[in-house]
Amino acid sequence: MSKQPVRVPLALVDCHTPLVDEPLSADQAERLASSFKALGDPIRLRLLSLIASHAGGEACVCDLTDAFDVSAPTISHHLKVLRETGLVTSERRATWVYYRAEPAALDLLSTVLSVPQRANA
Repeated sequence: MSKQPVRVPLALVDCHTPLVDEPLSADQAERLASSFKALGDPIRLRLLSLIASHAGGEACVCDLTDAFDVSAPTISHHLKVLRETGLVTSERRATWVYYRAEPAALDLLSTVLSVPQRANA
């Protein structure tokens, strides 16, 4: 039986400084890695993009499946990974599940990867 890595939602990561300004601690790197790993898959990256750019800021799973050449269970698996890493949230409404990009998680990843403009010396 293989052990699944523990996924820590990005909301629990205390890192609000670009990595070019201050090195990440081992704990911060460990916690951020699962989100970057999740985004390393082209289907998940595209799913997140479709959800974030969808009208109203949310997308029904029914709006997402036709955009891919994979089965609905495969899409569900990828959405589960995005949800477990805190990149999206979901809400069930009747028979459908609606997904929203998690702004705080995207802001955190953006902050960590940002390169501040520096004045020329």
